[in-house]
Amino acid sequence: MKIAAIIVRTLMGLLFLFASITYFFKLITPPEPTGAMKTFGAGLEAARYLLPTVMALELTCGLALVAGRFVPLATVLLAPIIVNILLIHAFLAPEGLPLAIFLVLANGFLAYHHRESYRPLFKA
Repeated sequence: MKIAAIIVRTLMGLLFLFASITYFFKLITPPEPTGAMKTFGAGLEAARYLLPTVMALELTCGLALVAGRFVPLATVLLAPIIVNILLIHAFLAPEGLPLAIFLVLANGFLAYHHRESYRPLFKA
């Protein structure tokens, strides 16, 4: 189980590192969105602070996952981002749904693997 956790956290960390680095350095030109995804993307761009903040968080958490440091914190910080990724792909862009499902399962697996770290959060 320990080796599986290392593989899953490294893959997840590399995915978030790749996404954030390509965003900040504009390494890849994304295809032009259409329909509801275009409207959603325009809304994100209109809130000028949101995408840079989310990508900075993804970069930080990606580094933490790859390094194996603060993994429980990274899973907690990435959870709302991953839920949003899942919902975007479920309702607006279904072609990315397999990757979104992988992220949900990977984050759940890592949270389960580090469940002892979360135990103090649930004490009254």
